[in-house]
Amino acid sequence: MEFGDKIKKLRKEKYLTQEKFANELNVSRQAVSNWENNRNLPDLEIIVLISEKFHISLDYLILGGPTMNKMTEKLINDGSETRKAKMNLTTTTVGSILLIIGFLCLFIKANSVEYIDSSGILHENFYLLPIGFLFLFAGIIVFLTVGIKYLIQVLKNRTI
Repeated sequence: MEFGDKIKKLRKEKYLTQEKFANELNVSRQAVSNWENNRNLPDLEIIVLISEKFHISLDYLILGGPTMNKMTEKLINDGSETRKAKMNLTTTTVGSILLIIGFLCLFIKANSVEYIDSSGILHENFYLLPIGFLFLFAGIIVFLTVGIKYLIQVLKNRTI
């Protein structure tokens, strides 16, 4: 049984109109109509609210049986998209930090004073150049990796 059929059955068992059902959930009547006609699906918070208000299990609402319905697919896809978004955010943050450290190393190197002390020893922070370039290179690699993965995902979504 599809999610829309379950909602319609639940609503009719409770002798509620779409308007009254929508008021119980603080949504519009059109939202309830769209759910019942399987045009779209509610957010997870609304599903939990339906479960609590009408004393039915989440298993019944979401799974409904041994086969995977649209609600189950939506929840799986939403979870997957959330994980991907968090991973992209984390990766982008790491890449930004690497670039900032790289630019900072090069900036410090460019603005530092090199001198020879009285015993003839050159004091120079030469190590900042390779470290700065290493961080810049790592940051660019991170951004290229994320960008290429994103382009591949967009191209896959277009073909499907």
